[in-house]
Amino acid sequence: MPGQTTKFQVFFEDAREGDRLPKIELDASYTKLILAVAATGDWFPSHHDPEYARKQGQKDIYLNTTFIAGFLDRIITDWAGPRTFIMKRKFSMQRSIFAGDTVYGEGIVKGCRKDDEGKGLIDVDVMMSTQDGPCVPASATILVPCRGEE
Repeated sequence: MPGQTTKFQVFFEDAREGDRLPKIELDASYTKLILAVAATGDWFPSHHDPEYARKQGQKDIYLNTTFIAGFLDRIITDWAGPRTFIMKRKFSMQRSIFAGDTVYGEGIVKGCRKDDEGKGLIDVDVMMSTQDGPCVPASATILVPCRGEE
């Protein structure tokens, strides 16, 4: 179900290259965008003032960086589970995501490996899109538990 949080944990031994992270979606309503601005303290006017955003050449207010980073993390952790630690994340904001858009997130496992200490690492590529197409490609390395570490 879109937007539903997982109640299980992915273990290193269960992940395989090519595994798909389930697609999630979110309505980027004006209320959510304004609440994100208030919660993060990012008061740049283009994130809450439609007139200011339009003067900048945007069609409306748009998501701030913290909202985007949080949604990318959610794509990963909704799939991987609560004991997942995001070691590294890199993303490129290529297109703005505006109030009123529907935001989609999905991903794929690119590789699985163990570090020098035997910890399970999974590399994933994720994409944040809207109804108009891809907006924010990202990659991440996550640490997940190995079986027996329960």
